[in-house]
Amino acid sequence: MDKVNKILIRNEHIFYWKSKDLHTHSGIIKEEQIKKAKDGDILKASSGKEFTIISADFLDRIKRIKRGSQALLQKDIGLIIAKTGVNRDSIVVDAGTGSGMLASFLANVVKKVYTYEINESNLEMAKENFSSLELNNIELKNKNITEGIDEKEVDLITLDLSNPELVLEYAYNSLKFGGYLVCYCPQITQIMAVVENNKKFTVQEVTELLERHWAVDGRKVRPKSPMVAHSAFLIFLRKI
Repeated sequence: MDKVNKILIRNEHIFYWKSKDLHTHSGIIKEEQIKKAKDGDILKASSGKEFTIISADFLDRIKRIKRGSQALLQKDIGLIIAKTGVNRDSIVVDAGTGSGMLASFLANVVKKVYTYEINESNLEMAKENFSSLELNNIELKNKNITEGIDEKEVDLITLDLSNPELVLEYAYNSLKFGGYLVCYCPQITQIMAVVENNKKFTVQEVTELLERHWAVDGRKVRPKSPMVAHSAFLIFLRKI
């Protein structure tokens, strides 16, 4: 999969350019124009209409990756990163790769991500996505994490599985002391199963994060609808 290289903006419309001529409803912009342009330059389309060009960054590129049926949302991913404090020295194990959304955001922050997935179509999709994002610090593993975790002295383990309680013992043995286990659970019954089966971890919190955007037009303000309500519950456990 080709990566997104440039972003072209006209009014509130954003166009993602990978290669070749860019065809828009406001005209065509030639590949040669785009390649020669510097960030902030104004390019004229065949119609004479103007576009501002900038280089694509990680967030621009990840918006264009292939997605599975239930990719994690940025609101939940951001909370995981903020609550666990992972950084450029951290080692992370992720399971239930899916499209690789969470693994990609983690890899953009941490030193190394090992991500486990057993679904063949998800493996192929995630592999393409990691390549398009040019993430070289992810190791994609075709292995069932409920059968064990290879890595030791890990800083964070994230689970997006139907039965995360089956991984608790393996996760405890894999984490360093002070490390975190975070389970992403769409159903509250999954959280209950984790708590009921937990024998060693300290449960720090169970959280559901709701997100509401607002429209602001001068002195007229109103919440946008629909709001991003329930996506999943997050349970944060720590090895202490």
